[in-house]
Amino acid sequence: MGLHGAVLTFAVLGPLEVRAGDQPVDVGGRLPRRLLAILIAAEGRPVSEDGLVEGLWGDRRPRNPAGALQVYVSRLRRVLPGTTLQRSAGGYRLLAADTDVERFRSHLARARASAAGDRRAEAHEAFDAALRLWRGAPYEDLADDESTTAIRAALVEQRDSAQEEGAAALLATGDHAGAVAVLELLVHAAPYRERRWQLLALALYRSGRQAEALNAVRRVRTLLAEELGVDPGRELRQLEGRILAQDPALAPGDRPLSSFIGRDADLALLDRLVGTHRLVTVVGPAGSGKTRLAVEWAGRDAVVRLADVADPAPLVSAVAAAVGVTGFAGEPYEALVERLRLRGEPLVLDNCEHLAGEVARLVVDLLDRIPALRVVATSRSPLGVDGEHILPLGPLAADDAVTLLTDRIRAGRPGWFGHDADRRDLRRLADALDRLPLALELAAARVRTFGVRGLIEQLDDRFTVLGRIPHGTMTPHATLQDAVAWSFDLLSGDERDLAVRLWPYEGGFPVEAAASAAGLGALVALVDQSVVTAEPGGSTARFRMLETIRAYCRSVDGDPAATRAAHAVRVRELVARAAGDLQGVRSAATMAALRLELPNLRAGLAHDLTHAPVEALRTAARLMWFWIRSGLLAEGNRVLTAALAAAPDAPLGDVVRARTASAGLLYFTGEVATARHMLSEAYLAVAAEPGHRSLLAEVRYYQALVQLPGGDPAIALTAAAEAHAIATETQTTWLVPAAEMAWGAALVMAGRIADGRHRLRAAVRLADASGRVWTAALSEFMLAQTLVDAGDGDALPLLRTSLRRFLDEGDLSNQLAVLHSGALALDAAGDGAGAALLRDVVHFHQARSGIRPAGTFLQSIMPHGWYEGAPPAHSPTLDDAVAVLTSAARTV
Repeated sequence: MGLHGAVLTFAVLGPLEVRAGDQPVDVGGRLPRRLLAILIAAEGRPVSEDGLVEGLWGDRRPRNPAGALQVYVSRLRRVLPGTTLQRSAGGYRLLAADTDVERFRSHLARARASAAGDRRAEAHEAFDAALRLWRGAPYEDLADDESTTAIRAALVEQRDSAQEEGAAALLATGDHAGAVAVLELLVHAAPYRERRWQLLALALYRSGRQAEALNAVRRVRTLLAEELGVDPGRELRQLEGRILAQDPALAPGDRPLSSFIGRDADLALLDRLVGTHRLVTVVGPAGSGKTRLAVEWAGRDAVVRLADVADPAPLVSAVAAAVGVTGFAGEPYEALVERLRLRGEPLVLDNCEHLAGEVARLVVDLLDRIPALRVVATSRSPLGVDGEHILPLGPLAADDAVTLLTDRIRAGRPGWFGHDADRRDLRRLADALDRLPLALELAAARVRTFGVRGLIEQLDDRFTVLGRIPHGTMTPHATLQDAVAWSFDLLSGDERDLAVRLWPYEGGFPVEAAASAAGLGALVALVDQSVVTAEPGGSTARFRMLETIRAYCRSVDGDPAATRAAHAVRVRELVARAAGDLQGVRSAATMAALRLELPNLRAGLAHDLTHAPVEALRTAARLMWFWIRSGLLAEGNRVLTAALAAAPDAPLGDVVRARTASAGLLYFTGEVATARHMLSEAYLAVAAEPGHRSLLAEVRYYQALVQLPGGDPAIALTAAAEAHAIATETQTTWLVPAAEMAWGAALVMAGRIADGRHRLRAAVRLADASGRVWTAALSEFMLAQTLVDAGDGDALPLLRTSLRRFLDEGDLSNQLAVLHSGALALDAAGDGAGAALLRDVVHFHQARSGIRPAGTFLQSIMPHGWYEGAPPAHSPTLDDAVAVLTSAARTV
């Protein structure tokens, strides 16, 4: 570390530069710079005092060289605080210096590994990064002695080799013209390096400039003969002969010019599948790269493109012509069979979706007639043939998508170098475009106009912004919109209607969104045709529509406002069904389902806040315990506050429920006084309303809870007793054990601890008997809190049981509250390490979610210093905390 904690970096591939972060550091004049350069050149090895003196002054030493050396060393230590400049028996050494030489070598290693793995674009990028570090001759500040000359020569040789390997990697990506430009400069800079001339001749030949390729070989032959009196080496002579003979192996491959990124695993899987199965169909949505995968596997000339075959009638003739059948007499089918039998290669059929039935029949016949034949098809839907094996092709992995974007941006903006912030924006851009290769290719071309962040902001109109597809790409379509429209043209009317109805769903949707039986059949068809994706995993079926397809559906929707409103109605219905279950026997499953639907909940609430504010108020209030148990306290309160403001004339019951819900959220964020005040107002609003007896019971229940701890025991006792009485009278099943729990807690507050514990145990029994797991968990937790405060050894088993229940229920707020109490219990028992771990986890999650688990319910103890300051940067996980608290070895 250097000045003000910044990391020090040293650059010696040119004049010496030292930087602390982004700031240059002045190390002094010629001799301090030379001393530092000598130490860096030693790469952590000790340099003797004699060696340093020799390097600094040579034959012109000062009167006291040892003393002068010590002065310069001291100056360096002052200028570069934090560096490990050590003195040992062997001399002085600089440890672990971050130098451009080390970074250069690291880039080279990465580049060569990428080249060995045939990741050509990555290799070129890494070679380029290595070479950008050079600013001049290495170690310019050192004297020209024998040792320095050897170090410089070794580094220059590594640089020259890297230049040649980088040019070879560029040539391998298919950018032949770019490689020619680079290599002309390289042969001029080092004309005796034959590898450069060899690459230049090859790049010229692959650019279609055969005469210039031969001339390049002759230029180097003349140069070597006239200046050195030697002939070119064997490799150059062989290359000249191959150019004269027009060796087919020298020609550009029949793969696309751009690099192939992110599909290596799919390519290998395709190869394995074709090795063991006779029919493999690559299936995926528009723009996922099905054609490119087929071309990379088989070669461009081996792929039969069916996108232009609009009519089934000429299908056989089109396939026959594509595989080289010419001049046949009679039926083209027989000629095709004979050609495929003799050719002995797989048949690759691309873009089969619009002719799926006809292609399926042709493939079945061909496989029957030619036992050795293998067929690979690409389609947006399976062919539906017996024995067909599907290779699904979805979005790219996140890192691969960013790599593809980076590669294509640099193709249009040479020298573009993304920093960490750019990489984060690239990730956002890739996700917004579903990580589909075609969309990413188009986006990269638009970065030059809009920048990465600007392009993200323009994606609401993605089809216009992304523009036309360049010539020479694999897709037969002119725009991304055309590619998606092609899929829609193949759908039935019911399937199109369902697709348009589904576009408002954010983050996926359950099977119920298809509604009717007819809708279910249409949904299956949309999945088969890659318009909708079935989400893998999970115990229930869930589906998703890619953002690009959603955008197209929205663009063709005749009444998007009505479709959005219908989606909002479904969200309201979902929450209305879930509200009762959040307090019931299905609360854990309901929490899990609502978490999956959170993007849709947000979309529905946002719609209703503008168009139906009373409905938004109702929905937000019904989600009270979802907000609390998910730790989404701030978000829930923002929505409730906005809805209360947007619906000033809402019915009394809705307003009171919303204020009650808001008070509950505020209690968990530590704003206890505000929560008590809001519930007092809610109580006054409904106390005299006979039509709101059940609501009054709920308000009184929450009013009792928020008195805990440190509130008014009289209010808590009266409110809990009234809530219990009304719940029993109205047979409100969930509220009977909950009110019993609140009553027990109120008794503890009032000092009647034995009576309170008795009622809390009764609440656990009542809740268990009626399947109210969450209420049982909270009752056990409150009972445990009374024991923690009393130093009773039975607290920990209760905390464990309660924690397991809250984990099953998905209640983060109360998980943290239990862990806080667990930390108190362990601390009291002398288990400081366990207590500290639990405390770190609580502090970390408290900072992230705003939950304040300390001081809730019956726990009033807060040791000094807990949760103060910044949370730990690298906290143990919630799982670690659970393991500590539930460990059988830990007892209180």
